[in-house]
Amino acid sequence: MSSVDAARTRDGVSVEYCGEWFSLEADTVFSIGRDADLGIDDNQFLHRRFLEIHYTDGLWWLSNVGTRLSATVSDGEGRVQAWLAPGARLPVVFSTLVVIFTAGPTTYEFTVHASQPTFSDSGLGEAASGVTTVGAVTFTPSQKLVILALAEPMLLREGTGMSELPTSVMAAKRLGWASTRFNRKLDNVCDKLDRAGVQGLRGGLTSYATNRRARLIEHAIATRIVTRIDLPLLDAPQNED
Repeated sequence: MSSVDAARTRDGVSVEYCGEWFSLEADTVFSIGRDADLGIDDNQFLHRRFLEIHYTDGLWWLSNVGTRLSATVSDGEGRVQAWLAPGARLPVVFSTLVVIFTAGPTTYEFTVHASQPTFSDSGLGEAASGVTTVGAVTFTPSQKLVILALAEPMLLREGTGMSELPTSVMAAKRLGWASTRFNRKLDNVCDKLDRAGVQGLRGGLTSYATNRRARLIEHAIATRIVTRIDLPLLDAPQNED
């Protein structure tokens, strides 16, 4: 068995970040943050201990022990998605759990692997309160370009890791649009997802513009609204919807 295979199977659960694997022990708590077992990044916007993975009551759990940041969590195929707010926890019930979060100008992604998942494909949507099956939301071509322009740095990244969060001005420039047009389209995208039940895209006054862009990128990547194969659309001729 290779070292990677061993890391994935030992004790049932392992974490992968930037090609590095961490094997978890059932009798210890594994922490993720700025100064933790998995030191994500020396980012002042990131909690010293943001997330924890631990074994309790016969299940592995992912808990948000921070006070400000939230994380977007999805199964490996992007079919179910949950928003893990401060103080919330979620059972690790799928074979692969993708965790995405944003701290300041940077978005991060790591994966949790379970060798003996509680739920298979037939159990999707039954895992826990707060986990919802991803439904189809239809976007116009220009709305999809808005999402792509914001998600491009993360889609270009290989594997798990970090990427910079574009500003609306940067994304508008990438598309060759005026900022007013971009922001109007972004409002439409957020309204559409908010009506579909996606949390974190409406409400709140502090850093709202940054927060909704981060949440939109996290959701779009986690649920595969956009993928790497969509990136050529950014350079294709554009038509009005």
